[in-house]
Amino acid sequence: MAKLDNLLKYAVSIGASDVHISPTSVPLLRVHGQLRQVKGNALGSQDNASLIGEILTAEQKEHFQNNLDLDFCYDVSGIGRFRTNILKQKKGVQAVFRVIAPQIPSLESLGFPPIIKSLTKYHQGLILVTGPSGCGKSTTLASLIDLINSEEKVHIITVEDPIEYIHQNKLANVTQRQVQKDTGSFSSALRAALREDPDVILIGEMRDLETISMAITAAETGHLVFGTLHTRSAAKTVDRIIDVFPPAQQNQIRTMVSESLRAVVCQQLLPRAEGKGRVPAYEILFNNLAISNLIRDGKTFQIPSVMQLAVKEGNTLMDHCLAKLVTSRVVSYDQAVLRAENKKTIPRV
Repeated sequence: MAKLDNLLKYAVSIGASDVHISPTSVPLLRVHGQLRQVKGNALGSQDNASLIGEILTAEQKEHFQNNLDLDFCYDVSGIGRFRTNILKQKKGVQAVFRVIAPQIPSLESLGFPPIIKSLTKYHQGLILVTGPSGCGKSTTLASLIDLINSEEKVHIITVEDPIEYIHQNKLANVTQRQVQKDTGSFSSALRAALREDPDVILIGEMRDLETISMAITAAETGHLVFGTLHTRSAAKTVDRIIDVFPPAQQNQIRTMVSESLRAVVCQQLLPRAEGKGRVPAYEILFNNLAISNLIRDGKTFQIPSVMQLAVKEGNTLMDHCLAKLVTSRVVSYDQAVLRAENKKTIPRV
């Protein structure tokens, strides 16, 4: 067993979410959102590079030497699976390992309300899961895909960079493609996917104009498309999609998004008040006629007001979710205020 594997085994055993291997520093583990030092001596830059080099294939070493960074998933038998990034920095070689749960969690265990299951019942349209890095977007998407896989006889295609959760065929046929390994790019994989008889398409990251354009096209042509963005609210998510396009195309895109968008789930992870673990706060938008008209007319700033009036349809604002978490004493007032859009909505209890 590589020396690094013992560290990863320890990280999994104490519930760490990330492992940082930094030059001239002792390893760091992120536990309940906070970085903690591992007891031991600091690693010199040469030792650090050797430690990381033990787990790389010849092909990965060549890629890292040519590009000075590398993304991949590292499997350790009997321990787990880790999304890994290796980079070159001023002091030497650094690596960050994200722990991937051995089993795909259920939506209930993630802390979402039952209404979120309805997202898997659409047969066409665009569903976006958004939030900052490290907030659990990939896990939420994996749970949604797993639910479809368990209940629907469909063809699911995922395009990821890298593949995190591995889906075994249940009722569905699941095809997983990794960028730079199984396909050249997100956009090229999407273009090919439309000829591969898909029912559901998952896009690991909608990071450029071409990928976003292809996602909207796929949603319009009868496919259910899941994707991610790094946005903090439903209204900002719609703005981000439209603003990617040149001004001359934005009116047309507003119309396309207003018709194809089905839902937006924005999420954040907050430390629990008692200090053990983290809990999700979420905003959920279900598109309806009123919201669709606002998107088409370029009045996305009014979306939160309409969402408040459509609570019975499942719409939830982030600030309302944060307020409930504070009222129930699951998270502290200070933590909720840091993440609220309107801090006045968060009660002091």
